[in-house]
Amino acid sequence: MGLIIRILISAVAVYVASMFIPGITVSGGPATYLIVAIVLGFLNAFIKPILTVLTIPITILTLGLFLLVLNVLMVYLTAYLVPGFAVSGFIAALLFSIVVSIITALIDAIV
Repeated sequence: MGLIIRILISAVAVYVASMFIPGITVSGGPATYLIVAIVLGFLNAFIKPILTVLTIPITILTLGLFLLVLNVLMVYLTAYLVPGFAVSGFIAALLFSIVVSIITALIDAIV
């Protein structure tokens, strides 16, 4: 039950972020928001840790700011894998990842 709630919270965060950030388009209705949330969660759970370990030297050199680039790469990879989800720029993907993270953390703290 907790996993379903987290996916729904992430889908709401994707919806809110796509409404306020220019350059992020989601077409296809509520199912697309759910698919984006699931794919982004999967990538963050399985691919991002591998990339984080592989890029430790760059992350140390940039004092951790390279992790933001990894977040952007996860958003781009999600856009590549999910039809109906498009990102048109680095800044849009960066803002999207920040907004989704903040909204998800806030709602998780409440629920």
